[in-house]
Amino acid sequence: MNGYAGKILRVDLSTGKTWTEPVDPKLAREYLGGRGFAARLIYDEVKGAEALGPDNRLVLASGPFAGVFLPAGAKATFAAKSSATGLYGDANVGGHLAAELKYAGYDAIVFQGSADRPVYLFVDDETVQIRDASRLWGKGAIEAEVALKDELGEDYQIATIGPAGENLVKYACVGHDIGRQAGRTGAGAVMGSKRLKAIAVRGSQTVPVADIEALRRISKEMFLKVKADPGLQVWHDYGLGSVCSWANSIGAFPTRNFSSGYFEGIDGIDHHAMRERIIVGSKACFGCPMACGKFSRVKERGVWVEGPEYETTALIGGNCALNRIEDVAYANYVCDELGLDTISAGNVIGFAMECFQRGVIDERTTGGLAVRFGDVEAFVTLANRIARREGIGDLLADGVKQTAAVWGKGSESYAIQVKGLEWSGYESRGAPAMMLAYMTADIGAHHNRAWAITYDIAQGREKVEGKAAKVIDLQHVRPLFDCLGACRLPWVEMGLDLKYYAELFPAVTGLDLSWEDLLQVSERVYNLTRAYAVREVPGFGRSHDYPPERFISEPVPDGATAGSRIPRDTLDALLDDYYGLRGWDKTGRPTGVTLRRLGLGDVAEELAARGLVE
Repeated sequence: MNGYAGKILRVDLSTGKTWTEPVDPKLAREYLGGRGFAARLIYDEVKGAEALGPDNRLVLASGPFAGVFLPAGAKATFAAKSSATGLYGDANVGGHLAAELKYAGYDAIVFQGSADRPVYLFVDDETVQIRDASRLWGKGAIEAEVALKDELGEDYQIATIGPAGENLVKYACVGHDIGRQAGRTGAGAVMGSKRLKAIAVRGSQTVPVADIEALRRISKEMFLKVKADPGLQVWHDYGLGSVCSWANSIGAFPTRNFSSGYFEGIDGIDHHAMRERIIVGSKACFGCPMACGKFSRVKERGVWVEGPEYETTALIGGNCALNRIEDVAYANYVCDELGLDTISAGNVIGFAMECFQRGVIDERTTGGLAVRFGDVEAFVTLANRIARREGIGDLLADGVKQTAAVWGKGSESYAIQVKGLEWSGYESRGAPAMMLAYMTADIGAHHNRAWAITYDIAQGREKVEGKAAKVIDLQHVRPLFDCLGACRLPWVEMGLDLKYYAELFPAVTGLDLSWEDLLQVSERVYNLTRAYAVREVPGFGRSHDYPPERFISEPVPDGATAGSRIPRDTLDALLDDYYGLRGWDKTGRPTGVTLRRLGLGDVAEELAARGLVE
């Protein structure tokens, strides 16, 4: 199979058995790889299982573009039934893991069961072993990765969890490449529940392609266009940190638990502060000319960290009101070592800070800790308690939705989440399309499915008409990159025309799928993950798509979007338009007609038999 390694590795951690099976050409054609493979595998194999139980699956999958000579073919997907939401959940990670997995001869690894002791998976081409990891259990994610590299060699690509994953923090992440994370939806907790500390992969094989000359020609043109782009130097200098000032200027920078979109302390944590005070070098993922990763040093703390990138600066910096880049970078390092998703951690701790400020909780709740905005020591202390489920951290480890349900006193209205997943780095009361994108993201409140805020600005912030159509369009294009195994930033930031990716696909795979065909695959996957939510979550539908009350009834107090909010009737109009264009019913469930149109007839039949679709 051109573009594919051609095998899926299966690992049963309960029995210690490993085996391979060929990639079904039908699976490749209809789901492509990466997120597509993962979604179909989770739908078929995880029915009614507990997210942190042995019957859940953890999928690590690459795509046909991963490990191939083209810009940024570096994305791997981790997926499972999410510990954070109970829905299908995934997170992607760059670095070099996806390419190495292909070179070892596998398009995906599927883990099932649970080991009776800490283990790690060792993969060296055809050699696959489940090895003891007792000596690594309890170590930080970075510390464990360094230990394995020291033991095995630098040429192994490694993914690890930290104490947060071991202790089943529901938003624990998976670390890779000393600072990259598969951050969202709790993949690290699922690894921890299986007592799987790490995955180590090395490969020496090649990836066959259908038309090597076409691949060389198209890829060379893409690389040259990126190199010639005048904006490339900004990425080399600042990486994603360059987004901070822009987001603040448009009123979208999360501030003090999303009470505002404007942070008065932005100058202390923006890209200029990074460049002048902490950045020491750049990092690039496999095959990427952008090198957006920044390696930083916090001299006063004696630590090194990759980052902080935009989302981390937004959620730890603005959202918790830390106004020194050194403090943000140190908190970033602490979260990376503990194995905490910085987006969810910044939300959860920002929420705790607001609850402390409002008197919802006090020092009796926190174990004597004053939890105030702007206090980096309070942030670090809470992060450690969360990762180890100590004291107040035991509740906060379950996320803002469950914490607010316990604390009450109106705190539910400013627990910033959708479907149980904490909101990523864009305050959206002045951006209806972006708000809708968060509401309808299949994994919960995350921007990577549809980054629509620039469309809001271009079309007018108050305008609602046409925004649902744009969100759907983006929800087909952007997640397609996760199926293909490539980073979307060369398209989003360097302006690479999507036609290049359409031309690359047949050159790599030899499959006669047009760009429209590829987009339909992405639509198929989106409907499949929605159908999974309908099947797995009782009563799932429209009510799960609403944002927190803060965004509906509380106007933004300051900044470029001062006075903005999105009333419920406007949200309902957006959802009605969105559901109609999607071919879903008024409750937000895919109809049988839509599922069958997309080649999901078996899904339609199953849901119909359960009385869940029309």
